[in-house]
Amino acid sequence: MTSSSHGRPTPSGSPGYRPPVPKLSAALLLYRETDGILEVLIGHPGGPFWARRDDGAWSIPKGEYAEGEDPWTVAQHEFTEEIGKPPPTGHRIDLTPVRQPGGKVVTAFAVRGDLDLEGTFSNTFTLEWPKGSGTLREYPEIDRVAWFDVTTARSKLLKGQRPLLDQLEDALGHRGT
Repeated sequence: MTSSSHGRPTPSGSPGYRPPVPKLSAALLLYRETDGILEVLIGHPGGPFWARRDDGAWSIPKGEYAEGEDPWTVAQHEFTEEIGKPPPTGHRIDLTPVRQPGGKVVTAFAVRGDLDLEGTFSNTFTLEWPKGSGTLREYPEIDRVAWFDVTTARSKLLKGQRPLLDQLEDALGHRGT
């Protein structure tokens, strides 16, 4: 149900109903091969909510975009903002978009490249913390970034982003290795 212009509920099957548009996010999954082992670069979100969480909390560098924006351009921009360095250039693999449990649709691109993590830094966001305190604090969007082999990354990543690792392995012929 949603509300009509008169404030009354409008059933989803009625004329004029438009389902909510999912939020869109563009991501850049950087990968490399070290001694035959496929590794990916992921980041741990900053802020108090994620401070004590590790497994199932990490994310591929990504950011929201609006319908009509180029997701590839957004993915590169967001990578630069969240990692503090531009992504390496190279052949990109377009991965099939995935819907996260919260409904957000992530369009991801994989690029092979080795990135030195020395000197990485993230953009920041402001949050009232503790909630209701009136105190605003600034936190990095990503407080840690690291290379992980795919098996480890699978346990670290948010559940909704794990299928992107499967797609990358399939695209590279690494599945089951």
